Amino acid sequence: MPELEERYGRELVRLNRNEDLFPPVPGMREAVEAELPSVWMYPEESYDEFRVAVARRLGTTPERIVPAHGSQALVGTLAGLFLDPGDVAVTSRPTYGLYAKASAARGATVQSVPLRELRVDFEALASAAAASGAKVVWICDPNNPTGSLARRDEWRGFLDALPETCVAIVDEAYADYVDPELRLERERDVEAGRPVVVMRTLSKLFGIAGLRLGYAVADPQLAHYMNVVQEPFNVNRAAIAAGLACLADPGQIEQRRRAVAEAREVLRDRLRVAGVDPLPSQTNFVLVDTGVDDAVLAAALAEEGLLIRAGGEYGLDGFVRITVGPVPLMVRVADALGRTLER
Repeated sequence: MPELEERYGRELVRLNRNEDLFPPVPGMREAVEAELPSVWMYPEESYDEFRVAVARRLGTTPERIVPAHGSQALVGTLAGLFLDPGDVAVTSRPTYGLYAKASAARGATVQSVPLRELRVDFEALASAAAASGAKVVWICDPNNPTGSLARRDEWRGFLDALPETCVAIVDEAYADYVDPELRLERERDVEAGRPVVVMRTLSKLFGIAGLRLGYAVADPQLAHYMNVVQEPFNVNRAAIAAGLACLADPGQIEQRRRAVAEAREVLRDRLRVAGVDPLPSQTNFVLVDTGVDDAVLAAALAEEGLLIRAGGEYGLDGFVRITVGPVPLMVRVADALGRTLER
């Protein structure tokens, strides 16, 4: 990155790599390198060791774990499993866009339920599912791009109101950042036989997005069908090795979560000083109502080598979404945003 270092400075480029918050997982490189001599072989189709490691972390059983080539692959698998042309899928608006795209690709009709005060409206989701005879309700929790987190009473009420013929597919891509006291542990709902599938990823907290590794938690019979439907050998050997290294030390998971939480609070505090009020967040990003043209603001910060996402692409005009990085970078972003707003 010599040209970037020349334009923005070596320190800013280093901070943007985010290794201060997400240093390499101990032993991961060695584990991946140990697999390289075996790349001539197909990966183990059952992925037993990875299933056991995930199940141990979640306190559930391996037959409920479905490894996949990232949680994005699971979205396609589940859409293909549950939806046929003419079926209805319900989702929130705004939320992660792949749910609607995957559903529409199956020929399903997609009903989008607006957020209520920038929070997922679980009551409205259940009502829409009942009124439309939906087969699937897609939920992102914490929600992307708003960062809102479901409360226990909201989730319980939603499950009780969900039609028997409908399944809730919950994308918990950002759940590793949530305070343990606030987590809903939906794997317990799966174990209780509720119509719930949970999707998780190792991309975010562990910084291995390039290896593509995720998993679902589902009823054992459904898990079997998911493995039949999805692409065979869809997780490569290096990714599995990296995933096992990530899960080997539960203590580092909490350390990383705390580091992100601390940097997030620094960002929120500095944003308030800059004159804006960020939304509550339990994720690795913060949504901010700036009151100005979000695209212009994002472009101005990009000129300084600071990348934030304009909310207009989500239909949230005037908002920006800021990914949490190392504390010095958060200070720099918030200060630059404040200076730009004062112009």
